[in-house]
Amino acid sequence: MPEYVYRAVTSKGQIVRNRVEDVNRNTLIKKLKSNNLLPISVVQVGYKGKKTKANRRNMIDIDDIMKQADSANILQGRATAKPSIKERVNLALSRDEKITTRDLIIFTQNFYLLKKANFNNIHALSTIIDSTDNLSLRGILQDILAGVESGEYMYVTMEYYSNIFPFIYINMIKVGEMSGSLTKSLEQAVKYLEDVDDTSARLRKIIIPNVLQLVAIIGILIFGVAYIIPLIEEAFAQSGTTQTLPEITLWFVDFCNSLFNAWYVPVIIIGGAIAIVFAYVNTPKGKYNFHYFKYKMPIFGKLIYAMDFSRFMRAMLLNLENGMRIQDSLEVSKAVVKNYVLLSIIETAINNILIGASWIEPFEKSGLTSSMITEMLKIGMQTDLPEMMRKLVEYMEIDINNLMQKIMAVLPQIVYSIVGVFLIFLVVVIIVPCIQLYMGTWMFDAVDLPS
Repeated sequence: MPEYVYRAVTSKGQIVRNRVEDVNRNTLIKKLKSNNLLPISVVQVGYKGKKTKANRRNMIDIDDIMKQADSANILQGRATAKPSIKERVNLALSRDEKITTRDLIIFTQNFYLLKKANFNNIHALSTIIDSTDNLSLRGILQDILAGVESGEYMYVTMEYYSNIFPFIYINMIKVGEMSGSLTKSLEQAVKYLEDVDDTSARLRKIIIPNVLQLVAIIGILIFGVAYIIPLIEEAFAQSGTTQTLPEITLWFVDFCNSLFNAWYVPVIIIGGAIAIVFAYVNTPKGKYNFHYFKYKMPIFGKLIYAMDFSRFMRAMLLNLENGMRIQDSLEVSKAVVKNYVLLSIIETAINNILIGASWIEPFEKSGLTSSMITEMLKIGMQTDLPEMMRKLVEYMEIDINNLMQKIMAVLPQIVYSIVGVFLIFLVVVIIVPCIQLYMGTWMFDAVDLPS
């Protein structure tokens, strides 16, 4: 049975807190009111003291009930009854339980297996909810279930939780529900989440250690300029030597001093540049150009387009296998695409069908799709398009894996090069003066000077 931590106002205006078990929030609220307690907050807590607090779309929001509490009585109660340490600890532990990518993968895998076993959506969701330990995810799934029971598609409620479910994931579910192939869409969604999780983990493994090294080097540079270099300069000045620090060290010290004295100038310049870029990107033309840059950018551009186009082809394949016309399939499948450039190509393809032209031509003229892919689509139009698309998806999967391997081979070299440049700069600017001081050659020069 769920556990709850509640805060309520007594008839005397005092605030009381307690941790109890009950069937659900509504039942507990009714019990509190029947015992002359006006609820302020009722928070469900997990086995480890965590809670879920989500704005439900298809269920009554308990927060609306809480607003009925009399604020004057609450203030009066605070003056007469302070919370105990135990109560403060329980409330502090009652934080939102984070929904991770792993949670979504497990949910999607379970849902896929139940659908494969011919469970309907309501039965499958009910079964998964009962076995979900994450209270935040359980609350969202209950909301999705309420929507399905009222006759809505699952993706409609998922769109309300766009901060939890990725855009592509939601639209994969949408394509599956609209085409009647939800089971296959769930299988693709599992693969999408696993690929994203695996890619993110590999990138973190490469980038995070090197970023930490870079931050450490920059920290040493700042410490050296602020503390070590002044000590070396003071030692040279007191000895009377004619030797000076390396020119690059003196230049860097002057640069840092100027930066510290007028710190607001670079802040304004950088902030203004960022604001201008964001303002431009938020315009239709700016967003289109930014999305085009994503497909043309070095290293990652080809991979991003290949992944977007592959998802689009998979969605089209689902629709075609379920008897949709090519035009309808293009219209429904474009939901899995977020990039404006690819969307514009798809819209042109749909318009071409309306005027009796080839829908493959826009992809061919874009310069983004390889000639191999367009030729396979043309052959498919003359033979069996779903079968050819199935082979095309397999071919693109191999191509994406090859691109990923190349990126993972090149990316470490680029990151190491950046760290190496900063490391060399650190040696020249800070380490060389320290070695110069340690070797003591400047003292001989100071002794030779006339008194």
